[in-house]
Amino acid sequence: MRKYNFFIALSLAITMLLSSVAKADEGMWVPMLIGKNYEQMKKQGFKLTPEDLYSINKASLKDAIVSFGGFCTGEIVSNKGLIFTNHHCGYDAIAENSTPQNNILDNGFYAKTYQEEKPIDGLFVNFLVRMEDVTEKVNNAVKGLPEQEKAAKIIEIGKEIAAEATKGTHYEGFVRDFYKGNQYFLYIFEKFTDIRLVGTPPQSIGKFGGDTDNWVWPRHTGDFSVFRVYAGADNKPAAYSASNKPYTPKKYLPISIKGVKEGDFSIVYGFPGRTDRFLTSYGVKLATDKVNPTIVKLRDIRLKAWKGEMDKDVATRLRMSSLYARIANYWKYFIGQTEQLKRLKIYEEKQKQEAEFTAWTAGKPEYANLIEKFKAAYAAYEPYAVHRVYVNEGLLASAWVIQALQARSVATNLIEGKNDAALLSQTKERVDASLAAYEETYNEIADKKIFTQILTAFYNDVPKSQHPKFYTEIVEKYWSGSPEATFKKYADFLWEKSIFINPAKIRAFYANPSIAALENDPGYKYAANLNPTDYVKTNFGSVIADFETTRAALDKVYLKALLEKNKGKLMYPDANSTMRISYGNIQDYSPKDGITYEVKTTMEGMMDKYVPGDDEFDLPKNLIEAYNTKNYGPYAENGTLIINFITNNDITGGNSGSPVINGNGELIGLAFDGNWEAMSGDIAFDKEYKRTIATDIRYVLWCIDVLGGAKNIINELDIRKTTKEDLQKEFKKKKIMTKSK
Repeated sequence: MRKYNFFIALSLAITMLLSSVAKADEGMWVPMLIGKNYEQMKKQGFKLTPEDLYSINKASLKDAIVSFGGFCTGEIVSNKGLIFTNHHCGYDAIAENSTPQNNILDNGFYAKTYQEEKPIDGLFVNFLVRMEDVTEKVNNAVKGLPEQEKAAKIIEIGKEIAAEATKGTHYEGFVRDFYKGNQYFLYIFEKFTDIRLVGTPPQSIGKFGGDTDNWVWPRHTGDFSVFRVYAGADNKPAAYSASNKPYTPKKYLPISIKGVKEGDFSIVYGFPGRTDRFLTSYGVKLATDKVNPTIVKLRDIRLKAWKGEMDKDVATRLRMSSLYARIANYWKYFIGQTEQLKRLKIYEEKQKQEAEFTAWTAGKPEYANLIEKFKAAYAAYEPYAVHRVYVNEGLLASAWVIQALQARSVATNLIEGKNDAALLSQTKERVDASLAAYEETYNEIADKKIFTQILTAFYNDVPKSQHPKFYTEIVEKYWSGSPEATFKKYADFLWEKSIFINPAKIRAFYANPSIAALENDPGYKYAANLNPTDYVKTNFGSVIADFETTRAALDKVYLKALLEKNKGKLMYPDANSTMRISYGNIQDYSPKDGITYEVKTTMEGMMDKYVPGDDEFDLPKNLIEAYNTKNYGPYAENGTLIINFITNNDITGGNSGSPVINGNGELIGLAFDGNWEAMSGDIAFDKEYKRTIATDIRYVLWCIDVLGGAKNIINELDIRKTTKEDLQKEFKKKKIMTKSK
């Protein structure tokens, strides 16, 4: 008898699941495993082949898609390495290159020559070379190990597999798990680090609507920016050099300016970050009741303090705008996620699914009492959940704490470096970079206010039995009648006495470092208590480690069971920052009775929102002039300009900047956001409400061409006014007319 091999059977089962006919809008699919989804895609309007989507033998769409900085997606749109991505993805690079004298963040910028393009230190893009199933290798490496040792071993073997696969090449690699550790894939990338800013609209276009419109439809945001990949003379990755050349890609996307309409086919191709759609009801309840509200509260403290200072002058606003935008984005996200999870009754729905699952497990010992085990694990962890959020979102949120935490190792290296020139040089370089970043956003008034309010909130929200010893000692020593007065007094003391808060004092310390001075500093003493590893061990014991280990083990069994239970049915893996395809259609939706949101927004709708001088709804003068004269060039549709459109594609964070591609493989828009009614999407997809918001590519081109005057960029692009089908219809029409004559 042939021996049963679970890993082979699992691989076949997963392939079958991935190959199932899918609902059009739901699912973030692995390109290599698109399988029979292709038949559904064809029915919906896809005109290319599976090899056009993903191939390692010839150029395919995957070769035009890049992981942008590891946090967004970009697409190659010319044979000279030009990249389109979102404005908010390029925001840091744009803000860092802005000064009050040359304010490209507010005024916009388009390089007219290669020499004008701005190198961006630290930015990179990754091209996927190939992926490979390595499940058996990983599972063999952890076979027989205790559960608590498996996570570390998986990381170790993943690194070994990647190192072996990339040995002797300039490629990089990593291993990712799928289905909660039931499958593993190796990814091989080509990393380019010479990336330059080519163009950006003014932020009044790129961020039009600000926080008010964030995560909301209808939308009127020109969320795009333009970069370029540079390579060495051999077209391979190279460190920045003035002699580097624009990269010649294997594939770039042509651009369609025909426009979109209800029902049109669409693909979003990119690197979605994280979803948790197999989360149990206990995880949903913890998120909505404890974790999300705490994150929102702590971010709100920071945002209000920063906003108060940013409104005072332009220089402060420019310095802090990138940090503010980063924190604000997910502040609103967690508000929306909580609201929609409750509105859609996801907790109740999960409970029903789990009851059905439990009934299915009868007679299957491997899966017995699995849901009850989840319940017990969460019950043990739940009392500590708020405290855990406070560690990263609260106690470590003050940037000066990080400066103080790293002070000992830096000071030691500076002292020892007197006899080691290489160590001294390396340390000084690291200090300069760290302090420059710290100085950029340091604001004494805001930072002191944030520190005081977070310590006060900790006092009120975290059970007294969990208060750390050092924190209790601060309360006792500085008590002033109320928690807020107490921590204000303590903050005043630290800001006056510590050398690790004010940037100038930190520089002075590093100019003449002393371990004794460091150890006697009150700021350092405070920060030393917040070393994450030590803090967790001291204040949580094994609670967090036990929960994470237990949950990971239960998740793996749960997903194995679900794969078995749903054999032959739709079931795609959670997003995990690897390349995915989602496919669907341009589709409207009704958020409530009597209201239907159309699929497109126009220039007229944007002008209705326009508020001169407003920090969210102002618009550039030349845009107003172009609107008044209807100067839309070849980008108009029925006498107006389309700004944004929506599709039912499935996306999440990390998809920002992803191309929206039509059935012919042409770029029609840039995905940049989701809608408020479907903010539950990372945990629970809702077919009725889930939408992707995209900037229409014609608006992007119009901003570059008409407003920016950057014909050089336009001339690089392969812009198509008609589709192959249009040309074929026109040819047939002419042929018929010729015959009739």
